[in-house]
Amino acid sequence: MARYKDEQCRICRREGQKLFLKGSRCYTDKCSISRRNYAPGQNGQKKKKLSEYGTQLREKQKTKSFYGVGEKQFRKYFEMASNTKGITGEILLQLLESRLDNVVYRLGFGSSRAQSRMMVTHGTFEVNGKKVDIPSYLVKPGDVIAVREIRKDNGFIKQNMETNAARPVPAWLEKDAEKLSGKVVRLAQREDVDLPVEEHLIVELYSK
Repeated sequence: MARYKDEQCRICRREGQKLFLKGSRCYTDKCSISRRNYAPGQNGQKKKKLSEYGTQLREKQKTKSFYGVGEKQFRKYFEMASNTKGITGEILLQLLESRLDNVVYRLGFGSSRAQSRMMVTHGTFEVNGKKVDIPSYLVKPGDVIAVREIRKDNGFIKQNMETNAARPVPAWLEKDAEKLSGKVVRLAQREDVDLPVEEHLIVELYSK
């Protein structure tokens, strides 16, 4: 899958808000939004009024950036959500929250979703005792996500746990810091998603 390879801070500047793509750096004065709160490029400081389509498109792009998902996979999630009984936008967010890389981030094992995705790809975690190295793996209620035994002495992981100790764990997850594990209590609900996303705009965009 194609990945955005340019400076990630440009994405935040394009959207005009922090997307927390670089972990702890986003909380410091080094954050690009704090220093240059305007879109990148020579015309970035010119304010443009977005059309209805433009507003919907930017919301979709912003949500993709939050979760680090490409266009093809994002559309697949939307199709899954639209074919599931319930509110399409809320189910879409539920699917995105259920990705293994996002769960690893939510549990505090990674400082960002990008870092968490890399750790999953490198085989750092197991689900229900079995190694899983697919970031898009969708967890289910009752699943136990844990650092594999051979990786528990990894100082990088322990440092992340200490750094992210104050970050609240969402109510749909349980965290055991001593065992370096977490459990999916239930699937995420709309009120559990703390991201500034207006999912109804995405639904409107794809429904055209």
